[in-house]
Amino acid sequence: MRKCNSSKTESGNMAITAVALQDHISRSLLHSLSLSDPVRERLGARGTGQRPRQRNGHINGKPQQSQSQRSLEGREYVLDPVPPPLTLAQKLGLVEAPERRLSEAEWEQVKWRSIQEGDSAQPCVICREEFRLQPQVLISCSHVFHKACLRAFECYSGRKCCPMCRREQYETRVIHEGARIYRQKCVVRIQAWWRGCIARRWYRNVRRTVPPKDKRLRQQFFETKLQEMSDSLVQACHTDTEAFLSDIEHSVAQSRLVFRELEPAGCTEARPENWEQIEEQAVQRETRDCPICLTSLWPEEPRRGTRRGREPRRVLLLSCSHLFHQPCLEAFELFCPETRPTCPLCRAAYSKRLL
Repeated sequence: MRKCNSSKTESGNMAITAVALQDHISRSLLHSLSLSDPVRERLGARGTGQRPRQRNGHINGKPQQSQSQRSLEGREYVLDPVPPPLTLAQKLGLVEAPERRLSEAEWEQVKWRSIQEGDSAQPCVICREEFRLQPQVLISCSHVFHKACLRAFECYSGRKCCPMCRREQYETRVIHEGARIYRQKCVVRIQAWWRGCIARRWYRNVRRTVPPKDKRLRQQFFETKLQEMSDSLVQACHTDTEAFLSDIEHSVAQSRLVFRELEPAGCTEARPENWEQIEEQAVQRETRDCPICLTSLWPEEPRRGTRRGREPRRVLLLSCSHLFHQPCLEAFELFCPETRPTCPLCRAAYSKRLL
């Protein structure tokens, strides 16, 4: 009886084991087929009457985001699907059960370890480009990659293995640490540019208003200021040179006409008694040189034993008590455009007398 009972229990255990193994194999095959059959997904979408999703999420050449993508944007979430429940073989210990999924606290520790290593601040190991605002995934071994790069690596390698540490059967989680670092860099660059612009504007204002302490630079500063003041004054004035010169010529011509009208009434021949007073005034002036040729009016006496040179030039006394060489005054009168010449010094009409 005991042998019969033991044989029955052993046969029952074998049957349970066989059923458990068969159930595990069938479930694992069905699960793998459902995950890796794109034709089934398309047929299912057509059967429900839904339009197939456009490739890369583009419609009419423009990227489109679904409502679920917009809700998940900015929030971290686990990318792996929910694992199926344990089979009977896994519960009995006949097949190794899958590893337990990481909790939220464990994911925080993995992320903290990745931040300490600075993986998000470095380029992606697969494509060697910065993360910027592109989707970023963190795997359970604390390594970080682009989401598209990791998916392409898994597709071409044919297995789920970390490109860095070769760990298999890892979990993936979407994070936004790279986007946060990129936004922070952009903010720092914008602030640095704005602060530099303000500092350069302030420095230019200081250079224009505050004189430097160095002697050479201080001299250049005041020379520049003087040049700016003169330029502003010239710009403020009337710059029509031709009109200005024509006005001067017109005023000079009018003055000449006035003097010519006054000449007949005011210019008369000097009397003999007046010439005596004029000579006294000339003596008091102590004029020794001719104002025209700037040579001596009175010739020096020749020394003994020297020959006499050319004859001395005569001296003319004008009614205005000025003295000139006769040839110099005659040459001046030839070049004078007025009908009645005036004194080269006082510009008065004169009468002359030889001394």
